[in-house]
Amino acid sequence: MSKKNDTTEPAALQAVSAQFSEQVIEQRLTPNPLSQFSMDKDALRLALVTAQYALRATRQQTPPTLNKPTGLLVLVNGMEQAGKGTAVKQLRQWVDPRLLKVEATAGHSPLDYQPIWQTHTSAMPRHGDVMVYFGNWYADLLYNVMRLATSEGEDSASSKDNKNAETSTSVMATWQAYLEQQLRELKVFEQDLIANHTRLLKCWFHVDIETLHERLQDDEADPQFLYQIDWNHKKVVEKFNEVAVTLLRQQEDWIIIDGDDKSTAADNFCHEVLQAMQTALTSSRPSQMKPVAKPSKSKTRNSTAKAEQAPFVPAKIPKQLTHIESSKISKSDYNKALAEKQARLAELLRARQGRHVVFAFEGMDAAGKGGSIKRLVAALDPREYQIYNIGAPMQYENQHPYLWRFWTKLPNEQTNRVSRIAIFDRTWYGRVLVERVEGFATDEEWQRAYDEINRFESDLTTAGTLVIKYWLAIDKKEQLKRFEARKDTPHKQFKLTEDDWRNRDKWSDYVQSAADMLARTDTKAAPWCIVATNEKRQARLAVLDHAIQQLLAASDSK
Repeated sequence: MSKKNDTTEPAALQAVSAQFSEQVIEQRLTPNPLSQFSMDKDALRLALVTAQYALRATRQQTPPTLNKPTGLLVLVNGMEQAGKGTAVKQLRQWVDPRLLKVEATAGHSPLDYQPIWQTHTSAMPRHGDVMVYFGNWYADLLYNVMRLATSEGEDSASSKDNKNAETSTSVMATWQAYLEQQLRELKVFEQDLIANHTRLLKCWFHVDIETLHERLQDDEADPQFLYQIDWNHKKVVEKFNEVAVTLLRQQEDWIIIDGDDKSTAADNFCHEVLQAMQTALTSSRPSQMKPVAKPSKSKTRNSTAKAEQAPFVPAKIPKQLTHIESSKISKSDYNKALAEKQARLAELLRARQGRHVVFAFEGMDAAGKGGSIKRLVAALDPREYQIYNIGAPMQYENQHPYLWRFWTKLPNEQTNRVSRIAIFDRTWYGRVLVERVEGFATDEEWQRAYDEINRFESDLTTAGTLVIKYWLAIDKKEQLKRFEARKDTPHKQFKLTEDDWRNRDKWSDYVQSAADMLARTDTKAAPWCIVATNEKRQARLAVLDHAIQQLLAASDSK
């Protein structure tokens, strides 16, 4: 295929091939002072495509690199007819369009039992990629806020009737409180994205009402409006601007782009994207590499604070994990109790009225996770639940934030799938267990993960999802006994791997990591249930008992 019209590719590829040379870092990977927007269009186009290819190259596996690939997620929101489409169209023309993913949502009411961001996680860019997302979770948020803000009684604010005035005040307090709560949750969600190598650029396009109405009356076809509101209604637009001001005041990381001149707005947008890509490139460089630019005072202060951070203090290992007490139960008594508990659990799960339920199973190898899950679902229809057997992440999963592969497996009202119950055999806690012990995560990453996981689970439970977590514990002698049994049983041999034997050599490390995990992530919203017994039957019954208790408590709290 001819490439005679692609004048930027040779320079871009040359930059990619030399991505870690000092000269390229000096010239291409260090953010430029773009606030003056002084680059002409040709220089801007070359810089954009060069940065795009260089960012993509940070993900390369051959030859191996020391970089930390970083993705860029560009969130596009704001007024209708403010030049958003024109700006993204120009960006896509100026870069390699094959490597720029664009998604768009129109804004809908947040779905039941799931955080407002959950629907959008499948559209996250891979590390090394750039993605532009029209609408995103802010479209859903603004759609819902506008519904609250324009509800009956709000338009009566000018009424002399005291009752109507009180109603208006109440409505305003309702949408402001809702907006504030959601923005707090989104702030920490976005901070966790950034900490896990997904940079954010948030662009808000704005025009005045007069310009908006002029453009609504032109002959050009209008795209589907982001927030599904009547932009021709003056009071609605005024209310939107009031909501927008409240949002922008609470979140200072938005770039506001004046859409009065669409061409200028598009150029400004492309400059902002370039600077964001260059910042992502800078953050992807190996820590061993000498920085080109001198750190700012603020960076120096941050570095000092990081150096002075208190060292990690291991938790005291609870006796439950080291002194396993077991009691026998006869097979007949076990079978009777099992049937009763399974029937009761199935009854409660079907009476939960669609509420999402997430079961999380962790524990030592051969502790009985699989057997407990098998008994947990025995009385359910296979269409009611999904079981996820979590192993080492695939390459494409490693190219996203580490929680991404779990976000995309959560029960989701947006899908056609009937099931709203998700059962995880191994979970997101792998970051603070196997990844910590085996060195797959840095100290900074796994120590930071406790808070990230707590926030993740808090978002789920705040939205109404029931999170039920189990740690299954056995002693080392019992584990060896079960390993030997697996080795000698043909239909169980597949369960035993070389990793299982190697992990036994690090038994004390895994026990300590479990103790640290339990101490730091046992929360009121998502408490741990420790099932510590060498007796499989008792463990299975204990799991069922706890699940029944949790479902009953959830039902009583409604």
